[in-house]
Amino acid sequence: QAQGIKCVCFNKVRLIVSLIVNNRDHRKILNIDGRVAYTGGFNVADEYINRKMRFGVWKDAGVRITGPSVLNMTSMFLQIWYAVTGDGSDFRSFIRENEELPAKEGFVQAFSDMPLDDEAVGENVYADLISHAQKYIYIYTPYLVLDSYLTQALCQAGRSGIDVRIVTPGIPDKKIVYLLTRSNYGELLEAGARIFEYTPGFIHSKCMLSDDTTAVIGSINLDFRSLYLNFEDAVWLYRTEAVRELKEDMEKTFGECRESTLQDYYKRNVIIRFLESIFKIFAPLF
Repeated sequence: QAQGIKCVCFNKVRLIVSLIVNNRDHRKILNIDGRVAYTGGFNVADEYINRKMRFGVWKDAGVRITGPSVLNMTSMFLQIWYAVTGDGSDFRSFIRENEELPAKEGFVQAFSDMPLDDEAVGENVYADLISHAQKYIYIYTPYLVLDSYLTQALCQAGRSGIDVRIVTPGIPDKKIVYLLTRSNYGELLEAGARIFEYTPGFIHSKCMLSDDTTAVIGSINLDFRSLYLNFEDAVWLYRTEAVRELKEDMEKTFGECRESTLQDYYKRNVIIRFLESIFKIFAPLF
């Protein structure tokens, strides 16, 4: 385990250069004594707890984990800490022996993604979840700026009779990205997907759920920056209580949304369509 932490921290120069050139650290990690970890969409700001309401109701999601997967979260935090601070501490001191925890059902795997390893881990996990869905795939995302890979995966699922539902914000935090998000509705709707806009406000959750069995909750948006340029993290869940809780939340949320239709898509203002076509050229930058 000590060797594992050492390995994720070894390439300090590449990490520092990456952070300087705007490969953002988008991970959200709270690690307590190496025994409990939290992650999800939450940042440390008043709007995330609706103390300050800038974009209507702010809806977010997170997950609490215990057990062996906490070591993964510890490694992710130390990776960036080491690169930024140059702290040469003996990282073995952060390893905690796993406590004897009550037996739980299911499996949990915390994982990270970064722009330094030439592998789009987050995108691959999402694509795998979509391609293995048998009944449904439900998605929360604040931004829907997809590449052809994920677009084709979602369209293929929709054409195959899979119940594809995507929840996006009803009130945007970034207007240009909101236009880009809406410009991607057409192809998905034509393939049979359903898209819901969260009318109470802004949905910042980054979640994907499939078939009552598997879910991913973390910091990874469905946009180019999250999928290719950022340092990200998430938790893969299989047959856990959190999967059931996420489904309950999603089913409730659908009722709080306005469903967008193909008719709505084709009724878009001509000027809006023109702006969308211009912004799409620069989509990988957002």
